Amino acid sequence: MAMMTRGVRGATTADENTQDAILVATRELLLEMVRTNGFSPEDVASAWFTVTHDLNAAFPATAARQLGWDQVPLMDALEIDVPGATPMCVRALVNINTEKRQDEIAFVYLKGAANLRASLPPTR
Repeated sequence: MAMMTRGVRGATTADENTQDAILVATRELLLEMVRTNGFSPEDVASAWFTVTHDLNAAFPATAARQLGWDQVPLMDALEIDVPGATPMCVRALVNINTEKRQDEIAFVYLKGAANLRASLPPTR
């Protein structure tokens, strides 16, 4: 199969609005996305992170840099403030270069974000 760029989605929640809590949650999410889908930083084309309005103590992309994603283009943004949405939420869209088919990509939803894709089997 030819190499394709595929999106890997994931989300988690931070325990509180502190730099440490946001970075710990984001690192945990990224490590689980890597473990579940078997990619390395060299496979990552780009990554996009969003946070809910109640998280502003850190950029989630910093966690990716801490994991060695030094050459990966990264972007942070605020999530749309939808009433009733999951609070304290960090979302990620990691675009990877892979030979996997779309149906072989596993999305990862942890902690309080597990309800975001209830139709998917739980990751953890």
